[in-house]
Order: sequence, then structure tokens, then C-alpha cells
Amino acid sequence: MSIVPEAERPNPYSAYGAHGSVLVLNSGSSSLKYQLVNPVGGEAIAAGTIERIGEPSGIVTHTFAGNKTRRELEVPDHGEALRIALGMFDEIGPRLAGAGIYAVGHRVVHGGAEFSGPVVVDDDVVARIDALVPLAPLHNPANVQGIRVARELLSDVPHVAVFDTAFFSALPAEAYTYAIDRDVAATYDVRRYGFHGTSHQYVAGKVARVLGRRVQDLHTIVLHLGNGASASAVAGGVPIDTSMGLTPLEGLVMGTRSGDIDPAVVFHLARNAGMGIDELDTLLNKRSGMLGLSGVNDFRELRRLIDDGDEAAALAFDVYIHRLKKYVGAYAALLGRVDVVAFTAGVGENDARVRAAVCEGLEGMGIAVDPGRNTASAGGERIVSPDWTSTLVMVIPTMEELAIARQSVEAVEHLRPSSSVTAG
Repeated sequence: MSIVPEAERPNPYSAYGAHGSVLVLNSGSSSLKYQLVNPVGGEAIAAGTIERIGEPSGIVTHTFAGNKTRRELEVPDHGEALRIALGMFDEIGPRLAGAGIYAVGHRVVHGGAEFSGPVVVDDDVVARIDALVPLAPLHNPANVQGIRVARELLSDVPHVAVFDTAFFSALPAEAYTYAIDRDVAATYDVRRYGFHGTSHQYVAGKVARVLGRRVQDLHTIVLHLGNGASASAVAGGVPIDTSMGLTPLEGLVMGTRSGDIDPAVVFHLARNAGMGIDELDTLLNKRSGMLGLSGVNDFRELRRLIDDGDEAAALAFDVYIHRLKKYVGAYAALLGRVDVVAFTAGVGENDARVRAAVCEGLEGMGIAVDPGRNTASAGGERIVSPDWTSTLVMVIPTMEELAIARQSVEAVEHLRPSSSVTAG
């Protein structure tokens, strides 16, 4: 298999051209990220971030036409953050009044078992997302607040919620079921939900498109490696397993999260170290992973430490790779065959040494990287495996905002059966 040149690939999203642009919003606990996206070509027309919401001094950045504007000012709440963002569009461009906004797409972290796909937002949807706060207390409250504010300030266009968990709602029962008391699990909604689903779905589909293959014909392992990291096994476009669980804590070693750990570690630390629930939560989510092992969670800093002979940093890297290899092997067993291993997100796309280390020793499984291809400076989607392998190793840049924009168009179009637009 080889990559089909961009000009020769059919664009299943070409019918979206009549719909202009989509404003994608990602409302975090203390930040707001936004991007105005062309759902046809996929480019970001403008983008920005507002950080340190609620702190004495916030940081606002807005990028348009290759120019980046940065300001420091007080941002007391998410309502003011969105007002500032809209003001940046009016002042710096492009003016939203002339951008033909077709929809506003909202990233929502947890959809529970309630939502298996994007949904046009109304008051009932907001209430149902709010009811899922116990499953994502760190994320869903900010997501809900962002939706409420945006619906007030941008009331003349439809709003769509796109869920990180939705893609993995198709997991088989044997993959999402935890082996605990079934009544307890049912009462408290304890199961594997999976996260980064928008990215995993986008990458699995992009692999098929760039290879000129049907997604239904491919078995793919997707490795989304950023500060948060997750793996998935996708058979014919349908996920059969993923590494994150009830929360984003389970699975791979991450920037600040431990990933897989014996649950009894929590009991041990509670009994012997006197740690409470909040302290344990902070330990496993914010003081573990690469940060906990090496003191840094940026792989560029980690590499500098390793090159300087730091043994803790070297061990952290080895632990990270060891866990990744375990998941690749496990997912190869579940899939039966692996057509593609796709690396994506910040580390997956940019760190050639991580890709090489993960694939080292897997030649017997038909998985390897070509040193020249792997370290080449070329960007975009690319094959980094040698010609002899039975499994392609690829780098596929993820574009979650574009995926949210396209799913938003599809959700709105779903309400209009006479439309000619089809999902891609």
C-alpha cells in the first residue's frame, strides 16, 4: 500500500461548501480554545486561546492570516472569555458576520452511555450533559458552562455537542465491562468509556483515505500520544478496544497521569501514608506519569535530560515505551492482523525516537520503521516503515477541530433529510 496524492483523493466533504464555516469551541476549566474551520478544505481560518480564566491576569492569543496577536488582560469568567474572543474576530478578523457560520461545534469530554454521536444542542441536551458531571467532574462542568454562554451570545446559529467518548460507544461488551459486582457497576455507571475518540475516529478514517482504501477493509492501531495518551484497536472503522477507561486516567503512561496501576496502590497509600481521596486524585492525575518519574512532562526536556545522562529520565522513557509496546501487542492479538499502526498527536507526530523505540523488536510481527523515513523532516501524513513490512507504520496528524466541525455539519444536516450532503 502507498499514499494516494492529495489531488487524486476524492473529497467526501465537498458538499459542505455551501455551509461556510464552523466555529469550534473547547471550554476548559480555566481556558477557552476556539477555531474557525473550513469543513471542506480542512484549514483553520483563524484560531485562538484564552488562558488563566478567573485569575488576575489572563492571556489572550488570536491568529489570523499568519499574524499572531497576544494580550494580557483580566478574564473573570467564561462569559467574558467568549466575549473577548468574539471581539478579537471583529477587531483582527475575520469578522464573523461575514464568515457564513453554519454551526458552533462544542467539544464535550464525557457523553457517558447517553450520547453515541454528535447532537444538536437544546435545553434538554444541556441538562443531560450536566447530569454526567459525576463521571467527569474536572471537565464536563466547564464544557456545560461554555455551551450555555455560547448559546446566549451566538443564538442565531445551531450549536452541536461532539463527545470525546462517542466513538467508543461502539465497543463490544467484553471490552467495556469491568469485572466488578454488576449491580454496583450498573448503579454507578462504572464501565470503560474511552476518550480522545474524535481523534481516533479521524485518524482511522484518514488512514483509509490517504491509502485509497475503504476504512471497512483496514485493521488499525491508533496511538494518540500527547500529554494525554491513548491507544485504540479499530477493525473496519469500528473500535474493538481502547486504553482509557471510566476516566482518562487508565491506560498508557502520560505526561502527568500514571496510566495502568494496581488499584490496591490507592488502598496502600490511604492506609499507610494517610492520603485522602483528593490527595490521591492529585497524585495519580497531576503528579505521576513522565512528570512523576523524571520531573518533566515535555519530551523535548526529557530528551535533553537523557542526553545529559539523567538516569531517572532514561527510566521514565523506558517505562513509557514498555507500556506502549504492551498495548500494541495486545491489540495485535485482538485484531488478528494489523494493517496499519498510526502515530498521532504531539509526541506521536513529532518524536521519531518514540516511534523507533515502540517498533524496535517487533519485526517478527511485521512492524518496523525505516530510519531514513522515520527521521525525515517532511510533515503531513506519511509512511515511515520499510517496504518489506506487512504492517504500515504511519504518521497521521490529528485534526480534532476539523473532525468536530465536520461532525457538527453532519448533525445539523441530519435534521434536514432532503439535503444532499453525505457523511464522509
